[in-house]
Amino acid sequence: MSIIETITDVDNTFLSRRELTCNFTGLGGKLKKLESVDMINKEFNLDGKVIIPMGLKTHVGKSTVTGTFFVYDDEVLAKKHVNPTIFSRLEKAKSKLAEEEAAAKEVAAEPAKEVAAEPAKEVAAEPAKEVAAEPPAETVKEGKPE
Repeated sequence: MSIIETITDVDNTFLSRRELTCNFTGLGGKLKKLESVDMINKEFNLDGKVIIPMGLKTHVGKSTVTGTFFVYDDEVLAKKHVNPTIFSRLEKAKSKLAEEEAAAKEVAAEPAKEVAAEPAKEVAAEPAKEVAAEPPAETVKEGKPE
């Protein structure tokens, strides 16, 4: 399991947001933005607030990821301050995650239906084919090229 180490925790009253910078130890190359948001939400008890991952940076030679997050109380204010491209990327990632979960549920449900619908069939066991141990047809001769 990883450990979240808080580097900075600044309350920016001018922009009405909280700015968090944290190190995620042991997750180098494995951490996704939405997973990091969930981890920050659980660590700091930020239920009901808008958490925007501004960047995740991996460190060369270490399994540490440094993440910067903006925490807003109001989503409308967050959309005014933050670039709309970031929100579109987050929505795209959320929709992709939802599609994957739906597909996984469908795949899990289908085999159960098929097994229940098909009666059990007995398969006749075929005798194992015997393979004769024959030497290879071509043999390699060692020699010097002319």
